[in-house]
Amino acid sequence: MNPLHRLLCALALPWLLIPAAAAANDFPTAERVIYVQECMRTHPGPHYEMINKCSCAVDAMASEVPFDDYVGMTTVVNAMSIGGERGGALRDNESVKPQIKRYRELETKVHKACFINDSK
Repeated sequence: MNPLHRLLCALALPWLLIPAAAAANDFPTAERVIYVQECMRTHPGPHYEMINKCSCAVDAMASEVPFDDYVGMTTVVNAMSIGGERGGALRDNESVKPQIKRYRELETKVHKACFINDSK
């Protein structure tokens, strides 16, 4: 193999690996949009600034957990707000508390990394 071919192969190899790495924990676009909209609703601020901060947060979240784990955690966290007896059954369930804790810790971590102020 001549030196030019070696150079081209060396330059192309990283680009061939990027799609596999990016797809490993990729979140669907609709889920990213929902996360950013919710983040912006709960953290009001300058529109453009918060789009960037909240987008940073969902990207950081996607790099930390597989999408299926994210869905499980957010389902439990969101279901905690169900009122009445149905919500109480979930709130009293000890088996979901580790998922809630993991999500809250992860959310705190990505918000801190993306300069989202969680103090209220």
